[in-house]
Amino acid sequence: MASAGHKYSLLKQTRQSAPLEFPGSASDAWLAGKTVLITGGASGFGEGFVRRWAAAGACIVLGDVNVPRGTALAEEVRKSTGNPNVHFQHCDVTSWPSQVSFFKAAVKLSPHGGIDTVVANAGIVDIKNEVENPKDLDAENPPPPNIDCLNVNLNGVVYTAHLALFYLQKNPGSKPADPNCDPETLVRDRHLLLLGSVAGFLPIPSQCLYGASKHAVMGLYRCLRSSVFVHGIRINMLCPYFIDTPLLTTGGRVVLAGGTIGKPEDVVEAATRFAADPRIVGRAVFVGPKLKVEVNDETGDFKLTEREDVQPKAIWELYPMDFDDSDLFQRNVVGMLNRAVEIRGWIGWASDILTLVGIRARKTLGL
Repeated sequence: MASAGHKYSLLKQTRQSAPLEFPGSASDAWLAGKTVLITGGASGFGEGFVRRWAAAGACIVLGDVNVPRGTALAEEVRKSTGNPNVHFQHCDVTSWPSQVSFFKAAVKLSPHGGIDTVVANAGIVDIKNEVENPKDLDAENPPPPNIDCLNVNLNGVVYTAHLALFYLQKNPGSKPADPNCDPETLVRDRHLLLLGSVAGFLPIPSQCLYGASKHAVMGLYRCLRSSVFVHGIRINMLCPYFIDTPLLTTGGRVVLAGGTIGKPEDVVEAATRFAADPRIVGRAVFVGPKLKVEVNDETGDFKLTEREDVQPKAIWELYPMDFDDSDLFQRNVVGMLNRAVEIRGWIGWASDILTLVGIRARKTLGL
């Protein structure tokens, strides 16, 4: 970290926006005309995103391995919203060729030929938990444990993010993400939204692979938000608590019986704020049950309260101060990335000028 008494903020260099307040001032209308690609879009949070954003006028391309459910959902939402631009494509996120085909199909289906927002939403839980319960490993050829959870939740997200970084910066008519932009007039976007979990920063007993995958996605997010400005892309992240969706298993419901769980609509609300408002850059939130909480401004400690003047809240910001202070390595790397952006800008300017000079010269010479 920086020396005592000195702070080296990287907020400006990484283009990170100001801390969030929920509820905010974003409008669903800002989604109209934008093209959104969603993995795991046939159920759970994905289905909630599809329904709300299609109703706002966005072009939705949802992918899922559940073809009957995805096909039926797209057809239903087209009818209920009157929005013809709701499309389903089969997508197995663990398959690189499948994801490549999905992104290419989304570009073709997009009315403007590009993608504004990519939502890496597909995920599963590790029901069998074989890693923590080894059996018969002294056999002659013991089988490996089932790691489908890692393949979907980590490898699949990495594939999605990798493709998003390529296609978002190629979005026709888009400009580099800017926290100071005017969302009322900005038509195109370059946004990557990752779906994490409370398991990305807290331990979940008997879900070691799920927890490992979500911790990894949190690491992916925190690293990418320090560098994706190079591509003019904004990245944000949602980390839901135990939410009432099909992903919450029967066992999980039994364990949580008598306690509190979050509501899907709060997750959809937070995701909509991220997707609709292009001013939000490099922010992550935890979404849980609505609680009345007092925050000690001096210590940052939380305390439950019954005070009538405190409004219940379900959405809380995570890691908001990563770039408020930085170490020497972070400053040097981010500084070099900013310098690279500046050089690339000058090279692009020089290339455009030379091209213009060449065109005029050819016209003068009658070539």
